[in-house]
Amino acid sequence: MSTLEWLAQGALLLLLALAVPFAWRLERQIVALRREGAALEAGAAGIAAASEAAEATLTRLRGTAEQAGRAVAERVAVAEPLREDLRFLTERAEMLADRLDGLVRQARPATGAAQGYGGAPSEPAAMPEAPPGPAPRSEAERELLRALRGIR
Repeated sequence: MSTLEWLAQGALLLLLALAVPFAWRLERQIVALRREGAALEAGAAGIAAASEAAEATLTRLRGTAEQAGRAVAERVAVAEPLREDLRFLTERAEMLADRLDGLVRQARPATGAAQGYGGAPSEPAAMPEAPPGPAPRSEAERELLRALRGIR
């Protein structure tokens, strides 16, 4: 063998000696990537399953929200006439309370003048009957009128 061949083979041997550690490192990294690739695939499958579950839950949640919205709308529709009835009854009760207050104020001076010299109160003045007006329209109004008459 000539020197040139020896030098070429020595250089080749030196390069192979340098390449072997790099090959080992590369092989270990490839093995690690394969292991992590399986974990990555498992993670991707887990994410896919979680996203499917989330989509199903969102669908159910949307359905529940729509159903609750319809139920609230139905209750509001039912409550609206009741609100109007209560407003009417409140206005009517305020008018009756004002009328009762006026009747009580009218009866007080009459009671004070009817007392004798000794200061003993005489019979309380009878409350005048309510002037004829519109007939009560509901059971609540009739009960209110009965209660007002019961005060006398």
